[in-house]
Amino acid sequence: MEPAAEGDAEMLGTADPELASTMGFSGFGKKARTFDLEAMFEQTRRTAVERSRKVLEAREREKEDQTEKEFRIPCAASSVSASRATRPGSTLTERESVCIESEDTSNEALSGPSMQSQSSAKGPAEDSDDDGDEDDDEEFIGPPLPPGFKDSDDDNDNDDTEEEDNNPVKKIPDSHEITLQHGTKTVSALGLDPSGARLITGGYDYDVKFWDFAGMDASLQAFRSLQPCECHQIKSLQYSSTGDVILVVSGNSQAKVLDRDGFPVMECIKGDQYIVDMTNTKGHTAMLNSGCWHPKIKEEFLTCSNDGTVRTWDVNNEKKHKSVFKPRSVQGKRVIPTTCTYSRDGKLIAAGCQDGSIQIWDRNMSVHTKFHCRQAHASGSDTSCLTFSYDGTVLASRGGDDTLKLWDIRQFKKPLNSADGLPSFFPMTDCCFSPDDKILVTGTSVKKGGGSGKLFFFDRETFQKLYEIEVTDASVVRCLWHPKLNQIMVGTGNGLAKVYYDPVKSQRGAKLCVVKTKRKERQAETLTQDYIITPHALPMFREPRQRSTRKQLEKDRLDPMKSHKPEPPVAGAGNLVITILNCCITKGPSCFGSTFIWICIFWVVTLLRRCMVSVHHFKTLMSHWSACLQKISNYNGLLLWCVLKFVSLLPPFSVLLPAATLPVRLLWK
Repeated sequence: MEPAAEGDAEMLGTADPELASTMGFSGFGKKARTFDLEAMFEQTRRTAVERSRKVLEAREREKEDQTEKEFRIPCAASSVSASRATRPGSTLTERESVCIESEDTSNEALSGPSMQSQSSAKGPAEDSDDDGDEDDDEEFIGPPLPPGFKDSDDDNDNDDTEEEDNNPVKKIPDSHEITLQHGTKTVSALGLDPSGARLITGGYDYDVKFWDFAGMDASLQAFRSLQPCECHQIKSLQYSSTGDVILVVSGNSQAKVLDRDGFPVMECIKGDQYIVDMTNTKGHTAMLNSGCWHPKIKEEFLTCSNDGTVRTWDVNNEKKHKSVFKPRSVQGKRVIPTTCTYSRDGKLIAAGCQDGSIQIWDRNMSVHTKFHCRQAHASGSDTSCLTFSYDGTVLASRGGDDTLKLWDIRQFKKPLNSADGLPSFFPMTDCCFSPDDKILVTGTSVKKGGGSGKLFFFDRETFQKLYEIEVTDASVVRCLWHPKLNQIMVGTGNGLAKVYYDPVKSQRGAKLCVVKTKRKERQAETLTQDYIITPHALPMFREPRQRSTRKQLEKDRLDPMKSHKPEPPVAGAGNLVITILNCCITKGPSCFGSTFIWICIFWVVTLLRRCMVSVHHFKTLMSHWSACLQKISNYNGLLLWCVLKFVSLLPPFSVLLPAATLPVRLLWK
C-alpha cells in the first residue's frame, strides 16, 4: 500500500529548469500513477483467504446445528419414555444416563475448535458423501423426501407406457382424420416420401396429384395435378429411398420415373412383342401390374408385367433392363406375376403369381427360386400385395381369395397365421406392418350400397383382430403406415384419400396443415378497358397509367354510364324495327340534319300503324330493302328510301315493289 500512496503523492510534479530552457515549457503536467503489482496481488490473496474462512465457518455452524438437532430429538423421546416407565423419585435408568452422557459429549464436541479438527480429520469418502448430499439438496428444494416415496407424475407416466406396451390398440393413431379429395374414381396408388413431407395419389382417372403438408392450409388442396401416362390407370406410386424421384407404374408396358415436382426423368423401353423368349427382349411387352424401389440402391427399381417376367431397371439406363426373373408354374409353364417387392435388406425379390404361388429369388441369381410356396393362395386369384416385416423374417401376403396370411420364409411350406373373410375386389389391395412390427393392417372391399369399407388391425403374434376403423361407404384399396410420421394413409374406392393421426403420438404431416386457416378468396379484378402502353407518345396523347385496378373498378361502379346494364336484345318481330332505328341513328350525323330524319321515321311508323300492315308483310318488305339499307349514307338516299317505303305500303303498289327497288340497287352498286 505504501508504493501506491507514494504514487498518489507524486501526482503533481515540480518544474524542470532544463526542460524549460530547452523546450520552452516547464513540464508535461501531471505524472502518471505507478502501481506495485506484487502488493496488489498480496492484498487480493489476503481478501480471498478471509472470505474463504468466513464461508467455511458458516458451513461449520450449519453442520453443528444440524448435528445438535439430530442428537436432541431421539434423546428427548427416550427421556419421556423413561420417565413414564419409572416411578416418581426413582433413580435414572441406564438408557437415560447414556443419552445424557452422549448429549454432554456432543456438546463438548460441538463447542470450541475441536469440531474443526474433527472435520479436517474426515476421510475422503465422507467428503464425497457430503458433496453428494449438497448436490441432492441443490436438486431438490424443500425437506427431504421419505424413503420409498415416488412422484405421482412418474407413476402416471410409467403406468401409461406399461399400458401402451400391454395394449397395442393404444398405439394406433386414429383419434383425428383429414380427407383429401383426389377425384371421383378409385384411388389405386399412394406414395409418401421418406421424410413425410409430400404425399402423392393416383387413381383410375389417370391423374396423379401432389400434396404438400407444409404448404397446404385447411382447404386441403393439391398443389399439382398431372397425367403422366395419358389414358392409362395408375397402378403404383412410390418414392425412392432418398425421396428425390418417383416411380409411376400404370396400365401400359412402360414404367416412368418422375422427379419430386412431376417432371419426367426417364421412361423404360418397350420390348419386342414378336420375340418368344422374354429374356431376349429389352423391356416389358404387356401391361404392368406393380413396381417398387430398391431399399438400399437408390437407382434401381423393380417391375412385373403380364408378359410373365419380373425385371429390374437402372434409372441411368433406360434402353435395357438389368436382369429378368421368370416365374414358372408346377408344370414349368409361364405364369403371370401380379405383385412384386424387395426384402428389407434388398437381397431377395418376391413375386405373387396368378396360380396362387409365391416365389422368391436371390437378387443376384435369376434362374432358380430360393424359396417358393406353390399353394400360398387359391389358384386363379390375384395376389394383390406382398410386404416384408421390418425385421426381415416374416412375409405378409394379401390374396384375391379374401385372405391375409403371414409366412416365415425360413419355413415356407405352411403359413404362420391366416385370416379369412376379408373381401378384396381390386388387384392392388394393400397390407402393411406397423412401425413397431407388432400390428398388421389391411383393408376390405364392399359393393356399392353394401356397407362401409373397413381397415382391420391384426396382432402379429396371435393374429387376433385388435381393432377396426370404418373408413367410408366404399372399398378400402390402399393403406400405408408411415414410420416417421406415425400416421395412416388410406385410399378408397370413391376417390378419397384419408389421413389418420393423433396429435400426441404423431409427428408433423397432417398436423401441419390442419392448424392453418383457409386463405381468403380474391375477387376477380378485371380491367375496365384495355390499357395500351405507349412510352414514346407525346404527352397530350399519352394515356394516364392505371395505378390500382381495384380503385379504378370502384370508380367505374360509381359512374352511371359505365355501370349501366345494357339493354337485352329484342327478340321477335320488334327486332327488325329496332335494327332500322339503330341504323338510322348511326347514319343520322352524316346526313344534313338528324331532326328531319326523326320526323321521317315518325311519319313512316305512323303510316305503318294506320295501314295495319301485318307483321309477315312487314318482314317481307324489309327483306327486300336490306341490301339498299346498307348503301344509304347521305340525305338523298335516306329520302329516296322513305318515299319508296311509303309507296310500298299502299296495297296497289305492293305488287310493283321488286321493280321499284331495282333502280336503287343498280344505282348503289
